[in-house]
Amino acid sequence: MTGRPMWTLPLTLLLAAGTLAGCTGATDAAPDRGGSAESGPGDASESPDDGAAADVAAPAAAYVTAVAEGDLDGLVDAFDPDGEVIDVTRRIAGHDAIRAWADREVIGGSLAVLEVMPTSDGQELLVHWAPAGSDGWQARYRFTFESDRIAVADLQYA
Repeated sequence: MTGRPMWTLPLTLLLAAGTLAGCTGATDAAPDRGGSAESGPGDASESPDDGAAADVAAPAAAYVTAVAEGDLDGLVDAFDPDGEVIDVTRRIAGHDAIRAWADREVIGGSLAVLEVMPTSDGQELLVHWAPAGSDGWQARYRFTFESDRIAVADLQYA
């Protein structure tokens, strides 16, 4: 390989195929947790940016890849043991709570990274999130990193 971390190739392939699965995100109908209706996943404005995959930092990529692969253990392991998810207004803290939340609400859905923006302490991803059985919606996932893991994942409607 040409100096890229090993995770970028599988992530790039998944993004190029538009098959990433699972976090929170635009639908022809309003999302069931309240948010505005957005355009559907087939619109050109929502096609994944293949270049975005190379820009996803390792901790966030671990989350995205775990969702895509339906890997509950991998998703939980992407977080610091004291990590936290803010799912719109709900706070989910610690591995046990994150595991229960992800098993119930994330694993089985699909996630496509549309844009990557650096932050001072991590990264923000514009994504298209579709829970299982849904067309989904756009969301912003702001990841705060601590070492090589996620300290906080703040998941908000875009």
